[in-house]
Order: sequence, then C-alpha cells, then structure tokens
Amino acid sequence: MALLTPEDLEDLLNKLNTNNEIIKEATGKDIAEICEEVYGTKPGNQKVGIVPITAGNGIIGNFSSSLLAISEYFGLEGSITDHPDMTGYYQAVADGADIILMADDHIFIAHNLSNGKIATNHVCTGVIYSEIASRYKYADSKDVLVIGLGRVGYAGAAHLVKKGFNVYAYDPNTEFMNRAIEELGVKAVDIENPGKFSMVFEATPNPNTISEGMIAERCLVSTPGIPCALPDELVEKYDIDLVMEPLVIGVAAMLYSVF
Repeated sequence: MALLTPEDLEDLLNKLNTNNEIIKEATGKDIAEICEEVYGTKPGNQKVGIVPITAGNGIIGNFSSSLLAISEYFGLEGSITDHPDMTGYYQAVADGADIILMADDHIFIAHNLSNGKIATNHVCTGVIYSEIASRYKYADSKDVLVIGLGRVGYAGAAHLVKKGFNVYAYDPNTEFMNRAIEELGVKAVDIENPGKFSMVFEATPNPNTISEGMIAERCLVSTPGIPCALPDELVEKYDIDLVMEPLVIGVAAMLYSVF
C-alpha cells in the first residue's frame, strides 16, 4: 500500500459517494450491488478486525481509520486493534473478529476466520474495476482496453477474458505483455495507433497513460491508479465517465469476496 498517502485517504466517504453516483449512472448498479452480483454474497453480522502493520515503510496515517469507515459504510461492525503486528492480530482474534484486514508494503489481505476465505487487494481491485468498465451501458462493442498488466491489471484482464470480452492491452514491460498474450490471449495494442474504446480499465501508477487517440467520444474510464491516468482536459472534452478512487472500491470487493 506504499502508493497511498494520508492526503489520498482524506474525505473518503464523500469520494465514495461521488464515485458511486458515477458508477450507478454509467452501469445501472451501485458498487454494493455490483459486488453482490460478482461474488454472490451479501454482508451479514460479520465483525471486522483491523490490524496495523509496522513492517517496511510502516503505518500510513489514516489507513486503519479509513478501513474502519469503509467496513461500517457497508454495514459491518469493526474495530482497530490497540497494538500492531502479531499482538494486534492476537487481540483481533481474541475479541471475536470474523474478518481480519491488514497490509504491509507487499500485500493487503482480508481473511475470514469463520469460513477460511482469503482475498488480496490487488486481485479484488483488478476484478472490480474491470467489472465496472465492462458494464458501461453506452458501450458500442465488447472491445475493452486494458492499460497496465501488473498484479492489478493482469487480474482485471483475466476477469474480462473470462467474461467473453475482446481484451486489447498495453504495457511497456514486454515480460508482462507477453505473459498476458500467452496466458490470457489478449491482443496487443499499437500504442501509436490504438483505436478508440468506449470501455477502458487502467491500472498503473503513472499519470497521462491514456491518450486522446484511445478514447471514444463517450466512454467509461475505470482506474484505481494513483495519480490519475487521464488528463483533466480530456474528461470534459469527451464527456468521460471517470471512476477513480484509491481505496474504497477495492476494499469493498475484498469484503464481499470473503463473506
């Protein structure tokens, strides 16, 4: 979770509500409804234990409190442990947590201790953001552009292929690109002449990866990337439905996937 800063986590629920309105207008469903359909689950009376982790770069300010706010937003009881790391984990289990949320520099997981399900943020984020892109009600075809084939992007591309979409992809890392072509059957995009897409899923940590030549007159760009991949001027010029939020949507998917 090293890309998140305290500033990214400020005004969290307002950002969630704004994105939820965009998602519902663009797809006909809000984020909770989409998660229910993707994972076939609904929240119950699960208790969430949030364990701060000090390893690596250490604790991000507001991160644990943000996870608590997200859990409560989706109707769950949650608490942050008094101590971090293994002492915190012990406390969460002793206090009766059903689901543990914790993250270090390399992985962010949700683990349901009651049913044994475990989920990672990178997979759930890729799946849910690509799912949102795939539901765009103004799409003019089943062609989807995926930019970035790291852990998040690859998970999203795999999800789209499984759903039967025509997945076109680009990543400057030839190893990532070749793996996606060989394992998933995605089509490589000529970055100089990509064609225009009405559904775009972007998963990189870089700005301005989406160029004017990639987007249709009206399109949905779904991206968890920090910073935003889409130049501001293109959002207005092409009437783009932009779904961009650095944490909540992925955490929602994690929770629903382990219910």
